Amino acid sequence: MSRKPVPARAGDSARLEITFDRPQLLGRLFGEYDQNLIAIEHRLGVYISARGNKLQIEGEAEQAGRAREVLSGLYNRIVRGENIDSGMVDAVIQMSAEPMLDGIIRNDVSAPPSVMIRTRKKTIVPRSATQAVYMEALGSADLIFALGPAGTGKTYVAVAQAVQQLIQGSVQRIILSRPAVEAGERLGFLPGDMKEKVDPYLRPLYDALYDMLPAEQVERRMTSGEIEIAPIAFMRGRTLSDAFVILDEAQNTTPAQMKMFLTRFGQNSRMVVCGDPRQIDLPDIGKSGLADAVNRLDGIENIATIRFGAADVVRHPIVGKIVQAYEGPDDA
Repeated sequence: MSRKPVPARAGDSARLEITFDRPQLLGRLFGEYDQNLIAIEHRLGVYISARGNKLQIEGEAEQAGRAREVLSGLYNRIVRGENIDSGMVDAVIQMSAEPMLDGIIRNDVSAPPSVMIRTRKKTIVPRSATQAVYMEALGSADLIFALGPAGTGKTYVAVAQAVQQLIQGSVQRIILSRPAVEAGERLGFLPGDMKEKVDPYLRPLYDALYDMLPAEQVERRMTSGEIEIAPIAFMRGRTLSDAFVILDEAQNTTPAQMKMFLTRFGQNSRMVVCGDPRQIDLPDIGKSGLADAVNRLDGIENIATIRFGAADVVRHPIVGKIVQAYEGPDDA
């Protein structure tokens, strides 16, 4: 490798070394055309050089230490059989600034991650500090409000937890819902039966499910009623027992709809309410049921509120910058 060194940041400089015992895996660690190493260099202001199965890291001491932890964590994930993409690299770099996530970053080969969700198709581990807190809450709280911008994994991680609990038998069914509210467009009359009319609004929930389970299992479980996807209006008059219930785009509910939904809570159930308070599509944005519910239920035992910000966006890094540009600094 012969790249131009990235200027080290101000502070005490350091030269650290890390050795890997499986040289055949280093191609995957480095990435195509060394793109993973380049990303670490540019994000942390260090210079990385390779010789055989050893990497040398030069730069400001703290940043060089972070780079070593990131490389170790990525390598251990490869040894465990996980796929490393640019999103994972960015997430591990970001988490390396959080001391509380030290064990999650390294993800030791000899032990499973301390916070993780297993489904039929993949294992989900936190990709941001807030995601780690969120995943812990999903395993303990009865009702979780997940607030924040798109791309932070609010709904995706909740669906993963729901699928894991269904597979384990902790719940008997999954119920996924969202309000059928147009996002700025006027779609007019939609042809077809009820399912065809509401499916476009629920497509993100289908996408998450197919990421967690084989397609034939999704179809079979939907046919048997183990998985139900429906607009919030279909929840009225029901008691949702032995279920993992997720409400997506909850900022587009009215206070009356939110009250109706929350009071569907039944025995041995868990609810997750996801939404972005800054992306309300209701005619009267001051009448959002999400903000109203969070304020009313604050401090109640077994109800958790997790607030994500632009720094927690786990899509392409530019998405976080776009969120910041449109919304300004996080004020949650």
